[in-house]
Amino acid sequence: MTAERYNARDAEPRWQKIWRERGIFRARNDDPRPKFFVMEMFPYPSGRIHIGHGRNYVMGDVLARYKRMRGYNVLHPMGWDAFGLPAENAAIERGIHPKEWTYENIASMKEQLELLGLSLDWDREVATCDPSYYVEQQRIFLDFLEAGLAYRKESEVNWDPIDNTVLANEQVIDGRGWRSGAVVERRKLSQWFFRITHFAQELLDALDTLDRWPDRVRLMQRNWIGRSEGLEVLFELSKDSAKAAGTQTVKVYTTRPDTLFGASFLALSPDHPLATALAAGNEKLSAFIAECKKGGTSAEVIETQEKMGYDTGLKVVHPLDETMTLPVYVANFVLMDYGTGAIFGCPAHDQRDLDFARKYHLSVTPVVLPPGADPATFTVDDIAYDGEGTLFNSRFMDAMSVEDAKEAVARRLERFRVDGEPQGTRRVNFRLRDWGISRQRYWGCPIPVIHCEACGPVPVPRDQLPVMLPDDVSFDRPGNPLDRNKAWRNVPCPKCGAPAHRETDTMDTFVDSSWYFLRYASANVDKPLDKAAVAHWLPVDQYIGGIEHAILHLLYSRFFTRALKACGRVDITEPFAGLFTQGMIVHETYKDHAGRWLFPEEVKLLGTGKAVKVDTGEDVVVGAPEKMSKSKRNVVSPEVVADTYGVDCARWFMLSDTPPERDSEWTPAGIEGAWRFVQRVWRLVGEAVELGTPAGAPMPEAFGPEALALRRASHGLAATVADDVERLRFNVAVAHVHEFANVFGQAVAAARAGAADAGLAFALREAGDILARVVGPMVPHLAEECWAVLGHEGLAAEAAWPEADPALLVRNTITLPIQINGRKRDDIEVPREATPAEVEAAVLAMESVQRALDGRPPKRIIVVPQRIVNVVA
Repeated sequence: MTAERYNARDAEPRWQKIWRERGIFRARNDDPRPKFFVMEMFPYPSGRIHIGHGRNYVMGDVLARYKRMRGYNVLHPMGWDAFGLPAENAAIERGIHPKEWTYENIASMKEQLELLGLSLDWDREVATCDPSYYVEQQRIFLDFLEAGLAYRKESEVNWDPIDNTVLANEQVIDGRGWRSGAVVERRKLSQWFFRITHFAQELLDALDTLDRWPDRVRLMQRNWIGRSEGLEVLFELSKDSAKAAGTQTVKVYTTRPDTLFGASFLALSPDHPLATALAAGNEKLSAFIAECKKGGTSAEVIETQEKMGYDTGLKVVHPLDETMTLPVYVANFVLMDYGTGAIFGCPAHDQRDLDFARKYHLSVTPVVLPPGADPATFTVDDIAYDGEGTLFNSRFMDAMSVEDAKEAVARRLERFRVDGEPQGTRRVNFRLRDWGISRQRYWGCPIPVIHCEACGPVPVPRDQLPVMLPDDVSFDRPGNPLDRNKAWRNVPCPKCGAPAHRETDTMDTFVDSSWYFLRYASANVDKPLDKAAVAHWLPVDQYIGGIEHAILHLLYSRFFTRALKACGRVDITEPFAGLFTQGMIVHETYKDHAGRWLFPEEVKLLGTGKAVKVDTGEDVVVGAPEKMSKSKRNVVSPEVVADTYGVDCARWFMLSDTPPERDSEWTPAGIEGAWRFVQRVWRLVGEAVELGTPAGAPMPEAFGPEALALRRASHGLAATVADDVERLRFNVAVAHVHEFANVFGQAVAAARAGAADAGLAFALREAGDILARVVGPMVPHLAEECWAVLGHEGLAAEAAWPEADPALLVRNTITLPIQINGRKRDDIEVPREATPAEVEAAVLAMESVQRALDGRPPKRIIVVPQRIVNVVA
């Protein structure tokens, strides 16, 4: 018999060494087998990983190992999202160069990832801060520039005052920088942009083709792209106002032209040209506009802040009734880069407009009547009505539906003319804005442009790429150190030779992650973006990562593949065929009475919801489970788990109990339960070796009931777990393995009790073989150890997935629940073709039923064929 206890501490490093030496996870581009590309979102090398980071990597690894066993050429790569502000901040705080800090962290984290036993192709490892990577990114930038997909303009930007850099709108969360948490400010700077809006409609339409993406992610992207169909309406200024303003009209974009008769004001963005012109001669308006610009530029920030307005004194004529005029305000909630930068306010049917109208005592006239409401009494108080209904208080539109009224207004205003233009023009708008990629920091990919006073921005010649970051920089004062590095910054113009200077902004790090999956496809470092390799491997068959990247990274990546295709660099449009967003690992938090966070290993749990410090016995405050984070110290390191229980136990725990898309709580009881089950699998395989036939023994001609039951369970396990893994239902796969272990254990007990025959011995051996392979993707080190004791040459990681015999998957029996007086008491297994009378006789013979009847005959037995048996006592 094998050793009674599985020794993970000995087995795991030994098998990892063998995998590494044999290079069995290396993918080849010329492999004739069908390809399968699985990847997890690559990590930022921040220092050390904890077990909470490992869940998505383990999920991807299970799928990668399973697909290899099914005969696929699997690409399962890893890399490092290595540029970014944390490295630069570390340089400032610790006096260490960002490069040194980054590469030290990469080495440390790689060692930890290897500890998890991940089947990664490390030959394709990339780091976005390596010049061999970002040289191609600079070529891509130049491709975009030539194609008109990259451009430079002056614009108002979100400025993070702590990180001292520009943020894209998507990086502003609740008015604060996504990394620093600082309240963002607005600044006007010359910035580089990628023209993502060029693909807005295509990005939107293609969401319907992503049927293996979570609906929630597709909805988030759909809302962010924000397509709207509306009407541009020309509002004429009154004669006196036109004279004061120096213009005749204001153009407004609206998606609700049906509500025009409910309009009570017109509002301009603080950046609208008319607002700017008026402010030039009005100090109060100028001060108001300056106040508006203190916040960020994102739609979320502007539209959710307190509504403020400035009455310009101007009036516009209502486009449907020249006897009506509306006041013109400058308002802080109107966006210049959406629509025309001017809106009309209909307070009754838009909450933002209603809040504004109540604040400035403007009229509120409802014009859409809810179904069943009385037009004589319907009013709007504090909540705007934005539902469906019919028009009223709207003259020629009265009694129309909202959609019919929109069409009626559009047709009427299209016929009217103002200074030779239609007063109404149908337009499609998008909420999506072009992607500002300029960042005023050092640790990022240099933008390959040289600024010349005579020639303007000039692309760096391709034979001079990469433009490498200088190593000799100083972080002793705020600002971008590239601006201060004259030796690097000052260069001759490539076009005219005159003195010029390099672009000192670097690219947003989301550019780095928008194409790294394409880099993985190429096995040749000298050809980082290989069109043929991309055609072979892409799209990624399964991508795994957090829901927090639904808009930023995933939308940018979808843009990148389209932009690269437009430049002739690739032939794909969608990068990720399948997307899975995993839940997080959470853990209780612990604090001492001084308020210091404590690591779990510093705490002893007493099992009563209480805990004490290990070293002092002092009571500890136990907090609710939260996402594992270094700041709250509720983290568990892979090293601690590997040393105590073994990595396979951690892998099994991460896959167990909780659906993978939900959060899972890490508990001592849970990891101990995983350890017990790993030991149980080891014992079962050992007993299969002891009691089963030798490896390669022929199949007997007949099998008894115990052997047949075990064989059905074994082959059923291979089929059900395969289906579970294909569907990424890892917790269900784990449950099926647990169920099988019970059947396996019963067969072992029967064999030890004297029921062993040639058929059962063969079935036990077969069960051990199948179990070792089925658990292999989940607990690969244990599987290798089991495969070896089963006497197989070669590796479990290279073994084929067990093929289930279809004949053994056909069940000729069914299990029926038995209810007695409405309560379930037992189950019975009967032949599928059994008649109701045969089922009734079998039920009455059961000990549990006889015990419940206590010698009395039943009043009635109801057999619902193939469903249930009801006994009325």
